[in-house]
Amino acid sequence: MTISVSLNPALVKWTGHEGLPNFEALRDEDFAPAFEAALQAHDAEIEAIANNPQPPTFDNTIVALEIAGDDLSRVSALFWSKAGAHTNEVIQALEREIAPKLSRHYSRIGTNPALFARIDALWQKRSELGLDLEATRVLERHWKGFVKSGAKLDKPEQERLAAINEKLAGLGAKFGQNVLADEKRWTLLLADEQELAGLPDFLKDAMAAAARDRGEDGKYAVTLSRSIIEPFLTFSENRELREQAFRAWVARGESDGETDNRAIIAETLALRAEKARLLGYANYAALKLDDTMAKTPDAVNGLLMQVWTKALVRAREEEAELTALIMAEGRNHEVMPWDWRHYAEKLRAEKFSFSESELKPYLQLERIIDACFDVARRLFGIVATEKKGIAAYHPDVRVFEIRDSQGKLVALFLGDYFARPLKRSGAWMSSFQSQHRLTLTNGAVGEIPIVYNVCNFAKPADGKPALLSLDDARTLFHEFGHALHGMLSNVTYPTVSGTGVSRDFVELPSQLYEHWLTVPDILKTYAVHYRTGEPMPEELLDKVLAARTFNSGFATVEFTASALVDMAYHTAEAVTDPAELEAATLERIGMPSSIVMRHRSPHFLHVFSGDGYSAGYYSYMWSEVLDADAFAAFEETGDPFDPEMAAKLKAHIYSVGGAIDAEDAYKNFRGKLPSPDAMLAKRALVAPVL
Repeated sequence: MTISVSLNPALVKWTGHEGLPNFEALRDEDFAPAFEAALQAHDAEIEAIANNPQPPTFDNTIVALEIAGDDLSRVSALFWSKAGAHTNEVIQALEREIAPKLSRHYSRIGTNPALFARIDALWQKRSELGLDLEATRVLERHWKGFVKSGAKLDKPEQERLAAINEKLAGLGAKFGQNVLADEKRWTLLLADEQELAGLPDFLKDAMAAAARDRGEDGKYAVTLSRSIIEPFLTFSENRELREQAFRAWVARGESDGETDNRAIIAETLALRAEKARLLGYANYAALKLDDTMAKTPDAVNGLLMQVWTKALVRAREEEAELTALIMAEGRNHEVMPWDWRHYAEKLRAEKFSFSESELKPYLQLERIIDACFDVARRLFGIVATEKKGIAAYHPDVRVFEIRDSQGKLVALFLGDYFARPLKRSGAWMSSFQSQHRLTLTNGAVGEIPIVYNVCNFAKPADGKPALLSLDDARTLFHEFGHALHGMLSNVTYPTVSGTGVSRDFVELPSQLYEHWLTVPDILKTYAVHYRTGEPMPEELLDKVLAARTFNSGFATVEFTASALVDMAYHTAEAVTDPAELEAATLERIGMPSSIVMRHRSPHFLHVFSGDGYSAGYYSYMWSEVLDADAFAAFEETGDPFDPEMAAKLKAHIYSVGGAIDAEDAYKNFRGKLPSPDAMLAKRALVAPVL
């Protein structure tokens, strides 16, 4: 069933270049009626499946569910893209309304007794159905999804669970909007040359552009975009301004006003705990970890604490070195969080004889994009070609065709690289359309993936190149690794396509891809000076590679603290005061006063703006255990582009999606599961494994 032609057909009939949406034909006011029609259409499809008079089969039940709701999927993909990357008051108002409405819709489906009876009947006799491994996994996903939606609960409990899910959806939407509002509202405008002391030209250019965007031509704006705030904290010689900017950065979502997120956190945690109990789990973490590689909160906390104890020792050593630098300048203050990046940069310059400002002219956005594509070509045989003049959802967004070695179109990729006030902070990958091979109701057989990356790099002034930090360049590689996971997918069913894997496996393809950024051959080819075109000098390249683990104690502490607080929230019996629990957890583990969590609770979008990484922030580190071991497989061959290893990587990691169990997928690639040793060595928290 499709949406009435009286509504804007461009929302569901994508007739743009190679099947792209026709973005120019979309209007904000189109979304509300389109959602209403798409929800009704999906309801009708679900009722037809549930009430089919024929006995349940895999095709008439599971495959039918896989292809149902196509219009709703398309409207949702377009809407959520806009809500994250180019929002406005109209979209935000609808987001607050549609998030709980979608939750209600899926709760009704998840507790439809006739539909679950059909799925349960298939599940109980799954061994007799002659299904292949992928089909069995898809059946399992549907059955477990219905159970976790409350299909086995009594009616009153189902209704309570639906109410909880609806409320959580609304709270998550509001949480994210509050953070965006705080980021948009706060700006520190500078004009006096003394206020700009220490700032390199690339940062002043970005700050001048940010000021112009806010109608303050001739001034320099410090914003809360990570691509501006972090280099400002790194290079500014004005300690008072660093403190002012830092306090604003860590206070997002904690404003004592209408954008304060603390009450939302408390309510969210209470509802999540109640949801877990309704479904028979000891706590919300147990519920979320049930279908992951980690399996249990104890396993997660065991890994995190093993890393924490080593990282804390390293961070204390780093702090002592920074204190010595401060004293050498004739100052007598302690290392505070707004000091760490500043003095760490000075220490790096002293230890390795180079600074971030010396490195940055060699890291042009355009060249790093080229490097991303070239690594993919050398590993997986795909070629990216930019298609100029094709409209996307914002003028800054670029469109690329991805073709295989035979010239066949395998995916479309969109890159959205620059920060803007109406874009959510951070970086992420998502998709408008996932790869699969099923026949749709309109007769089309299969679909290619349409994937996009969103970043928040500082936009340069007109005529100047965008220059990245090394962390920015890693972010670009990381998100393109996610994109490859979606674009190289080669499965039959949408449910297990691309990134449709367990949360603590989904970061493996992205974090693994980061390793190729610092392969010497890639840096030599693509790290070229934006003015001269000269490659990065061998001496500077050697210093960059030697400094890869510099400041690793700090980086590991700020991440691991966030992950441990996330687990504490979701394993506690009850959380009456989230701020108190955060503080108590940090005190228990010995958090240094000189470092703060990478994401403090009031702006911890991963955990509270939706459900994605709740009780799951640890997964970056879990996946890092895998990615360190996986890249070691290439290092053992002596060739970072070893063809045989690359073919195995594509077959067993990047293209298989969730069609097989994550542990089995990794063992098929590597032959074994890893220990944390390679990851700890990569972070220089233990001696290298020999």
